[in-house]
Amino acid sequence: MNDGATTDRDRPLAHALQAIGVQYRYDGRSPETGFDCSGLVAHVFERAWGVLLPPRTGALRKVGKAVQAKELEPGDLVFYNTRNRPFSHVGIYLGDGRFLHAPRPGGYVRIESSETAYWRVRFNGARRLDPPSF
Repeated sequence: MNDGATTDRDRPLAHALQAIGVQYRYDGRSPETGFDCSGLVAHVFERAWGVLLPPRTGALRKVGKAVQAKELEPGDLVFYNTRNRPFSHVGIYLGDGRFLHAPRPGGYVRIESSETAYWRVRFNGARRLDPPSF
């Protein structure tokens, strides 16, 4: 049975996948100009649910509710320490140990495995946002 909540929860994933290949740009907030990690997340959830999220990773770590790594579901926000600073990077969990993110200057929005040693040791936590009532 497919209820409305399942469909609503899938919307961010569809928008996130459309961003693959968009160039990284610090402070970037659109596919036309490029994305940084938090700009990508904000864009995806605004398009999918009409939700305005905070523009910085540090503020994003406070939205929604915390979830443990073993409880991750597609659409959850995943946070990493990539600059010797907790919660300095954010991506969107896709399922099956994969996440989508805007990695760094010179890079492009892409999918990576969260199971690699690099990402596993840098994982800081995850947050789940609930779709608004439409």
